[in-house]
Amino acid sequence: MRLTTYTDYALRMMMFVAIKGEQLTTIEEVAKSYGISRNHLMKVAQALGAAGFLATVRGRGGGLRLGRPAHLITIGEIARVTEEDMTIVPCFAGSKNDCAITVTCTLKHKLEDALDAFMVVLDQTTLADVCKSSLPLLPRSFAQSAE
Repeated sequence: MRLTTYTDYALRMMMFVAIKGEQLTTIEEVAKSYGISRNHLMKVAQALGAAGFLATVRGRGGGLRLGRPAHLITIGEIARVTEEDMTIVPCFAGSKNDCAITVTCTLKHKLEDALDAFMVVLDQTTLADVCKSSLPLLPRSFAQSAE
């Protein structure tokens, strides 16, 4: 299983915002800290806001904060919102399945089990869990200014 870059950016953004606590965070701050395109992060922030993970404050002095407490947000929830699909092999594609051995193949069931196990771990992991040791998670430039 491989998560997309979009999900990676979403997870990084959520961790950054969680670490900042009640202090508002701007997309620009996250973009500069991680060396990620501001335009990409704007799309990510919009999706995370629409899903209720982030709350946005508009206007001068505005920014982002968590939409609910970090201990109530799971990594699995974020992955489900940011991943377009979890089609790890063609036979998971439903009507678009072009696998020649689907009818007789038993591997599909094992792969489904593996994907389910992967998601169980993500569902059992909260944003708070991955942010317990916050300083090492912050980009070097931000961590140095926080010391």
